[in-house]
Amino acid sequence: MADHQTFRIPGFRLEDGTVLAEFVLAYDTAGTLHPDGRNAVVYCSHFGSTHEQCKFLLGPGEPLDPSHHFVLFTNLSGNGLTSSPSNTPPPHDGPRFPTVTIRDNVRAQRMLAEHLGVRSVALVLGHSMGALQAFEWASGNPDMVRAALPFCGAARVSEHNSAFLQAMQAILRLDPAYSGGDYITQPVEGLKTVGRAWAPWAPTHGFYRDQAYRTLGFPTFQAFLTDYWETTFGNFDANNLMSQIATWLEADIGSNPDHADFDAALAAIRARTIVMPSATDAYFPQEDGTFEASHIPDGTCRPIPSTWGHWAGSGRNPTDAAFIGEAVRDLLSADS
Repeated sequence: MADHQTFRIPGFRLEDGTVLAEFVLAYDTAGTLHPDGRNAVVYCSHFGSTHEQCKFLLGPGEPLDPSHHFVLFTNLSGNGLTSSPSNTPPPHDGPRFPTVTIRDNVRAQRMLAEHLGVRSVALVLGHSMGALQAFEWASGNPDMVRAALPFCGAARVSEHNSAFLQAMQAILRLDPAYSGGDYITQPVEGLKTVGRAWAPWAPTHGFYRDQAYRTLGFPTFQAFLTDYWETTFGNFDANNLMSQIATWLEADIGSNPDHADFDAALAAIRARTIVMPSATDAYFPQEDGTFEASHIPDGTCRPIPSTWGHWAGSGRNPTDAAFIGEAVRDLLSADS
């Protein structure tokens, strides 16, 4: 993809002590940064995506209007654009690529934001792993973030979510072609099987009951499983997929040494925050969002009343996208 820019950080030290000779952060922008550096919105990408899948709220007259705000779209490590197993030279290539935590990613993103002249972030937001980053931005940088909208995500990964992720890793390792990550060709059968196993977790029961896949252009249930899930995961780089899962598994704002524990990390958030779980999310349940919001001084929980499960935050369903957009408008208008 050529439609992005890169920010290069030499000698980037990760939380685990590994030093990457160069960390490359891919990003895209829309709009113009005001001279005071205060009209920036940071939109963090989610699992398996690039910045392009994060633009459904962007446009003239849309919730993220580039005539008013400077929107910085960041790419998560392991997505093939930002530093990943597939694009990092030895000795950290392929399965030797270290775990880049959510906090590592956010630290690099803050360095980029400051490099671009951002002095204060009007809003940080993101879906799924983007929400993990939004929580980290708000908790770890309370001096910089004025509003936060983590949707269909969490401030830490639950044991239930961890069990799912570890199962996906185990499936891929079963493909002999995976070869511990030192594969000659992509382990396509393993990747497709991971896609099949992932299928009931992102869009959940109500989505399938309503056969909502038809609205996305898949005429049958089997076509959805093969033409979306198998095809999508079959095109992933296996080490990149494993890298993003490793990043996801480590997410916990309470592990920041600057905070005593998880509750203290939530209490450190000074931003106006709308925690927005999907009412039917299998990864990040509404109960967790309610707890998180109750421990953020200026936090509220506003669940998405959707049958689309985790996909309520993906932009695929116009009704859900509009609901998220209203929260964006509310947070940005309160700042004006």
